[in-house]
Amino acid sequence: MDGLKRIIVDFKKLTPEVLKLLVERYPDGYDDRNVISFRNANGERIEAVEVLTSDTKYLVKISAKLEHTMANYDEDDYSDFEDDDPDAIPDIEDPEEE
Repeated sequence: MDGLKRIIVDFKKLTPEVLKLLVERYPDGYDDRNVISFRNANGERIEAVEVLTSDTKYLVKISAKLEHTMANYDEDDYSDFEDDDPDAIPDIEDPEEE
């Protein structure tokens, strides 16, 4: 075991810290080679991308909202929030529904 905590993160729980790590790790976005697929406790298939900190492995669930937020990332948008504030990242309309 690598000793890292494993945390699955949905878009609604995404924090500025994890978003920044994602954008740094995948500056041009992620592709199929970066996607990890697994089944959750309910047997549902989940697709996620991985990002690491010194003590935690985050598996961030893939969604159109995540892709849109990463593509439009500006660190200044989050300067008034704490790094661990899940309310900092606004819920957006699903870009695929427009």
